[in-house]
Amino acid sequence: MTDLSTPTGPIDLAPFIKAYDVRGLVGSQLTVGVVRALGAAFADEVGTPGGEIIVGHDMRDSSPGFAEAFSAGVRDRGVDVVAIGLCSTDETYYASGHLGLPAAMFTASHNPATYNGIKFSRAGALGISFDTGLRAIRDRATRFLAEGIVTAEELGGARELDVLADYAAYLRGLIDLSGIRPLRVVVDTGNGMGGLTVPAVLGGAAGLPELPIEVIPLYFELDGTFPNHEANPLDPANIVDLQRAVLEHGADLGLAFDGDADRCFVVDEKGQGVTPSAIAAIVALRAIERAKALDPDGEVVVLHNLITSRVVPETIVGAGAIPVRTQVGHSLIKDEMAATGAVFGGEHSAHYYFKEFWGADNGMLAAMYVLAELGQQGDPMSGISARFTPYALSGEINSTVTDIPGAYSRIVEEFVGMAEFDELDGLTVTGIVQRDAPFWWFNVRPSNTEPLLRLNVEAGSNDEMMRIRDFVLGLIRG
Repeated sequence: MTDLSTPTGPIDLAPFIKAYDVRGLVGSQLTVGVVRALGAAFADEVGTPGGEIIVGHDMRDSSPGFAEAFSAGVRDRGVDVVAIGLCSTDETYYASGHLGLPAAMFTASHNPATYNGIKFSRAGALGISFDTGLRAIRDRATRFLAEGIVTAEELGGARELDVLADYAAYLRGLIDLSGIRPLRVVVDTGNGMGGLTVPAVLGGAAGLPELPIEVIPLYFELDGTFPNHEANPLDPANIVDLQRAVLEHGADLGLAFDGDADRCFVVDEKGQGVTPSAIAAIVALRAIERAKALDPDGEVVVLHNLITSRVVPETIVGAGAIPVRTQVGHSLIKDEMAATGAVFGGEHSAHYYFKEFWGADNGMLAAMYVLAELGQQGDPMSGISARFTPYALSGEINSTVTDIPGAYSRIVEEFVGMAEFDELDGLTVTGIVQRDAPFWWFNVRPSNTEPLLRLNVEAGSNDEMMRIRDFVLGLIRG
């Protein structure tokens, strides 16, 4: 293990402490000294001497050492560590919610092997964003790096805890899959943490009863170098193997998890990707049904971020619930889940949030909802998803833009009088259309980390979507 002493001198942490988490290059940005300072800073933000903080990590080569360094920083400040070891991100949320403790997870999610990072939670799996604690953590860590960590009179202790079996049992208790029709499912975990959690939750690895699900594994071996493909199912190139395997095995469904297994993507029996918006609508219906069964007269709220398909709020309203439109970003949505008491929240990025999971996101639980829907009816996945994909979506298109205000001005100038504008998150432009014309809307948002504008377009017809998409791209790119 590398020396855990904290370096001295000014270090700029701003480039890799993002809006919702820490994400940086191993060695040049994230070092054991930086990580130890962040551990001490996190302990000061959320802990009290004698209290506990959960620390978990993924399968990246640097993660165990960083988890050790971070734990040393926590203990420096007199706070105890609960080390849950190798785990998925949603396992840390389970531990945080179940035990009522703050947590830190070492992962860079879908980023390449040269990266690592930290996802923080307050007690009860509540998110921490830049404005709700991450800025303060950064500033404290910066001081510790410059001046050294002042150790507490009594250092914190440490204990180990394996939560995988309890996590799997908890999810099984939420969604009963024992009575569904037999399903054949190909699962691609991309050498990420789904290789640990899928056998425990959907198989018998955690000692739970077998389910009527035949899991055909792809890349279950935990390997932080990602030898087969990046663990980023948002990139179509990374689900090609899954699509091929679904067809080769005659599977009912394909599932792809990202590196830390908190996001889940779905491929139908024809090998076609199912949009995360369709999955959000499917899960929303089932979540609303569960909530109404428990409290028939209660108000049911469901969140959706502003770039999910129009079908999502339409589905929510049709089921007798209240849709609430949110900004993009997991910490922001966790805050909204808590503030509104929402039973479910869906994002375009395949993050799905559940009240029954402390308002946190859980890719495995979303997959179980989809398996329950598919397994309780005779229609194939393609038929189910078609009902929730009535409109044309562009997907997210990134453009390098150095003058973002200038691009916004060009867009507003062209569409003034033809559309309505709002700035909940970036700029959303909704067309004022004639009675028989197809609807359209688009959103442009700047990246938090790069000089990029992200464009999403939806319309009532594919021709209209392409027309708006191409016109707006011309404005963005000047």
